[in-house]
Amino acid sequence: MGRLFTSESVAEGHPDKICDQISDAVLDAFLTYYPEARVACEVFVTTGLVVIGGEIKAPEDVRAKIDFDDIARNVIKDIGYDKSEYQFDYRSCGVIVTVKSQSPDIAKGVDKGGAGDQGMMFGYACKETPELMPMPIMFAHKLMKRLAYVRKKTDLMPYLRPDGKCQVTIEYDNTGKPVRVDTIVFSVQHDEKYKGKKLTPKDIAKDLQEFVIKDVIPEEYLDKRTKYHINPTGSFVIGGPHGDTGLTGRKIIVDTYGGKAPHGGGCFSGKDPTKVDRSAAYEMRHIAKNIVAAGLADECLIQVAYAIGVKKPVAIYVDTKGTGKVPDEIIADFILKNLDLSPRGIIDRLKLQRPIYRKTAVYGHFGRNEPEFTWEKLDYVPMFKELLK
Repeated sequence: MGRLFTSESVAEGHPDKICDQISDAVLDAFLTYYPEARVACEVFVTTGLVVIGGEIKAPEDVRAKIDFDDIARNVIKDIGYDKSEYQFDYRSCGVIVTVKSQSPDIAKGVDKGGAGDQGMMFGYACKETPELMPMPIMFAHKLMKRLAYVRKKTDLMPYLRPDGKCQVTIEYDNTGKPVRVDTIVFSVQHDEKYKGKKLTPKDIAKDLQEFVIKDVIPEEYLDKRTKYHINPTGSFVIGGPHGDTGLTGRKIIVDTYGGKAPHGGGCFSGKDPTKVDRSAAYEMRHIAKNIVAAGLADECLIQVAYAIGVKKPVAIYVDTKGTGKVPDEIIADFILKNLDLSPRGIIDRLKLQRPIYRKTAVYGHFGRNEPEFTWEKLDYVPMFKELLK
């Protein structure tokens, strides 16, 4: 057996992901009316309750247009919490809003174009998948996205409820190449009975194999040794915010690289792009992906660090894991000389002051070929190819 690596993804209806989506929906609402809005929105959910808090800076006429209650209920409805038996549904849940203005001590640094906070952010890319992302996290996201499609758009598994998560373990050979799927773990929320009969993990496993797994995982990666753990506790009826509380920003590894790369610790959701936790992490992915796509390396990890209120990063670090065609230090110097890594430079280049963020809150912020995800573009490839000459 080769080396094994595991990543997970979670469903739209996972309690933490409900919070991420509401936080980003609030951000989108403010950016729709006022692109310069400063938003730091956190959400908490539990049985029958949503609490929205944070610090937001925007003109009073803009704030008056934002209906937090309506935003939260629409997100919950879209996810699929629309039955009272879930003990959390968009019609009956309570919504508490406690939002204040951004601290003037923070604002004065950001107003001058500086970073909204100190911290370090990472970007990563590799050649394991066409998306230049690690295979375990890409398969996990695609499985969860397919499960949501089956639940919301088909009658193939009508007993599904909104909560769930999956985990994919990939086996790598001695060269680091992914060769097979070793294990798939699926926990999916479901009705207690279907057609008058109590649902069992075996029933659900059969449908997952037929309607979800086969649609996502290429046949050559599955074999007789692949192991499946479907609803390992035997039942998953109680779920969502009734089964567990949720909080914005608790799924940062799901949101990024599935553990294949380090994480600076700051979440993305609910934060406007002056917060480098979000914008700089997007730009580091952008740079790392273009370095790999340009043929400069087969794998690339980049770290950047900022000081609050300061425009330029205090440091940048490049590690191509021994696969670089030129020394890592030369790549790092090239980045600093050719790219404006100030928060404003990143925001303008990636067009980050648009209402594009709710979509990012599920199925990962990276590896998605969609027009809103400007940090996935390969527009730096010609520039980085200059280093190969």
